[in-house]
Amino acid sequence: MKKLLVILIMVAAQATAWAQKPKVVTTDKPGWTKIAETTVDFKTESDELLVIGNNRFDSLKFSVEDAPISLVSLDIYFDKGAQQSVSVGKEIKSAGESEVIKLPGDTERKVTKVVFRYKTVGTSGNDKKATVKLWGLKS
Repeated sequence: MKKLLVILIMVAAQATAWAQKPKVVTTDKPGWTKIAETTVDFKTESDELLVIGNNRFDSLKFSVEDAPISLVSLDIYFDKGAQQSVSVGKEIKSAGESEVIKLPGDTERKVTKVVFRYKTVGTSGNDKKATVKLWGLKS
């Protein structure tokens, strides 16, 4: 029974990891770099994006494709346990972007994950899913 429970937990964790498409950040070039993307299912209305690799950024933003979302808030996690909570409360239309979110401090910060909360926008029965991309700015 314990083995079955462990297997189920591992499968669930792996499915969560497959839900997002993390991109290992390998560049230090200045400018905007795509960090990760996910297709939101509008069932949980919360998603977690892991940030892997060369993950030091000055600012973050989201872009949205295929369907609009209402970005409610996000929690940005940094190395050594630091965290920044940001209340957004803005609709991002399909093929749109969020406002730029400046990270605290005077230098780039090492981001480990971003958890964002959103609400479905549009008419009921709309089965379109939004593709959400997380971007980081390297100075």
